Amino acid sequence: MAKNTKTSASPSKVEKPAPLAKKPAAEKAEAWRLPEVEIAALAAGRHHDPFAVLGPHNTPDGLVIRAFVPNAESVFVVSPELKEPVALQRRHDDGVFEGRAAGAGRAYHLHAANAGGEWDVEDPYRFGPLLGQVDDYLYVEGTHLRLWDKLGARPVHHEGVDGVHFAVWAPHARRVSIVGDFNNWDGRRHPMRKRIDTGVWEIFLPGVGAGAYYKYEIIGPNGALLPLKSDPFAFATELRPGTASRVLSAEPFAWTDQQWIEDRARRDARKAPMSTYEVHLGSWKRGDHQRFLSYDEFADQLITYVAHMGYTHIELMPVSEHPLDASWGYQPTGLFAPTSRFGSPEGFARLVNKAHEAGIGVILDWVPAHFPTDSHGLAWFDGGALYEHPDPRRGFHPDWNTAIYDFGRREVANFLIANALFWLERFHIDGLRVDAVASMLYLDYSRKAGEWIPNIHGGRENLDAIAFLQRMNKEVYAAHPGVMTIAEESTAWPGVSKPVHDGGLGFGFKWNMGFMHDTLDYMEREPIYRQYHHDDLTFGLIYAFAENFVLPLSHDEVVHGKNSIVNKMSGLEGDKFATLRAYYTMMWAYPGKKLLFMGQDFGQRREWNENVGLDWDLMQYGPHRGLSDLVRDLNHLYRGRPALHERDCEGDGFEWMVVDDNTNSVFAWARYASNVAPIVMVANLTPVARDDYVLPLPLKGQWRELLNTDSERYFGLNRGNLGSIHAQEGDWKGKPAMARINVPPLTAILLEWAGN
Repeated sequence: MAKNTKTSASPSKVEKPAPLAKKPAAEKAEAWRLPEVEIAALAAGRHHDPFAVLGPHNTPDGLVIRAFVPNAESVFVVSPELKEPVALQRRHDDGVFEGRAAGAGRAYHLHAANAGGEWDVEDPYRFGPLLGQVDDYLYVEGTHLRLWDKLGARPVHHEGVDGVHFAVWAPHARRVSIVGDFNNWDGRRHPMRKRIDTGVWEIFLPGVGAGAYYKYEIIGPNGALLPLKSDPFAFATELRPGTASRVLSAEPFAWTDQQWIEDRARRDARKAPMSTYEVHLGSWKRGDHQRFLSYDEFADQLITYVAHMGYTHIELMPVSEHPLDASWGYQPTGLFAPTSRFGSPEGFARLVNKAHEAGIGVILDWVPAHFPTDSHGLAWFDGGALYEHPDPRRGFHPDWNTAIYDFGRREVANFLIANALFWLERFHIDGLRVDAVASMLYLDYSRKAGEWIPNIHGGRENLDAIAFLQRMNKEVYAAHPGVMTIAEESTAWPGVSKPVHDGGLGFGFKWNMGFMHDTLDYMEREPIYRQYHHDDLTFGLIYAFAENFVLPLSHDEVVHGKNSIVNKMSGLEGDKFATLRAYYTMMWAYPGKKLLFMGQDFGQRREWNENVGLDWDLMQYGPHRGLSDLVRDLNHLYRGRPALHERDCEGDGFEWMVVDDNTNSVFAWARYASNVAPIVMVANLTPVARDDYVLPLPLKGQWRELLNTDSERYFGLNRGNLGSIHAQEGDWKGKPAMARINVPPLTAILLEWAGN
């Protein structure tokens, strides 16, 4: 661990003070003296209750002060109430000092000296606790929703002195010490005070400031010294491969997005356009020599690109701190810290603020389903199962070799819910996309018979996880109007996006994994065979309004041998791009919110590789530039036409025009909204032109061609209908009007009613 080898600077020379009192002669053993066994325990860092003996203590013989100051040969108590410093007796060669200091006030400090110099020490054991009974009560109850204001490392001004308050939950531990670059990573120096009712340990360290590196040194319940642990509530971290936590400044960020927050609170997300650009920051672009860009560079370059392309939101793959680049952030070890790979937490806040100023929402991937077992992380944090479920049949994930949170433990659920609220409050995040929800809901997820235990009713549902997700969603929506939660849930679990009071899980949206798999399967087929798989595109409309859906083409579909999106399309290169243009147009006209992973909007040819930036040089070539222009135009049409987004989640916003023409592989449907012109999408998914095709329509009159994917603007051949068609009144396949239309090969067209 990189920071375990840090050493503090040697005590600096100080200007020689006035002569100090001489060390008193040895005194007889008296009651106020600490027994040798306890002195030895302090020197070894094994005392069961350091706050009971270190610092100032009133005794029948007067005030007694004890201190542990390694490397000191002499220590004196200096206090405004004392006429001269009082020497403490050195009780142990490792630096344990003790003595009476009658008349000294609590605002004393220690003056230490050795052959190398003299230095002053603020005694952390003279300060009282910062946590109180209300904190204890709420923590035990599992309802302390602002835990980040109490646990972790917080710079404070306490009892007249600046320093940092450290607090950590470790109920099984025999001893917890704060170690860092401020105490030579020596666990004997600053053992913490245990709050018996909660198992939380705390200490105020005067003189420590922002930027300090630290960890927790823990002795487990069996007396074994554990690997040093990072702070579960660290707000900043060391750049990997180091794993130390860092003290973050208490200076608040100066947000300028108040108008965005107010507008967001009034917005109905179900009826608003949402076209999301999913981004892995480490590989969107790289700088010179493959360096990571900074949060500030993303604020300039990424936000400019997203605004130009017309997306409404960006979704960031987990930015919570994680040790391994190849995990893409999905195995986080620092849930409260934006990763240091790209800069500071303030830099991340500037990125979000810049997005909001540009009218772009920010969705964060959030990972409460599991956590890695790295020795510096949450696994067996205090020598026992703490954050993870103690039974490996519920506490270990066989797919990812990770630990699973104990969702039924109040403190653990509180930790996760507080974390969700933290991102929304501290960083003004607009939504949380919750990863791997299916793995949380089922006790038998990826487990064979005998590898899981049923719930109290004998079922496979994880009742603790269900209750946790419901409560999380209720707390999020209550605290932050206008935000959204989105579930990555790959099964047919009912009511994922249904309100909790109606028996649902309470998410705002759910990823439509069925749409993604069915439509990609269809597009991968040779066109001659598509007529036999027509229902791959029609089946999804049977359940399209069962949930509030997001249509995702995510990172998972372009990695690990799955090929890029453009190379999933069948045919030669020209057909691949033509098919993809038609596919995207169908997707943007399909009910549901939209999501594209980076690179898909310009037709990245190779699979995504998290170690290098996207192939932006492809934009110089016509097919890629044309695809990019198409996505941009689709985004702007989607945002500007209520018919394409207002009823994304309502069945009366959709109507089939052509559903059963499998012979020609033609599809057509209409989209509706209140008091606006309807829009019809028609697509021909064969390489054969469908000229003079009789298209049923919901209204007679003129229909303007809003978009044609065969336009030369998109690198097509510019075939179509000269900008419009005319629909005549007459029953055709149950519709009140019909028109003859030319639909070029592998083309989709958007038509908007322009009136009679």
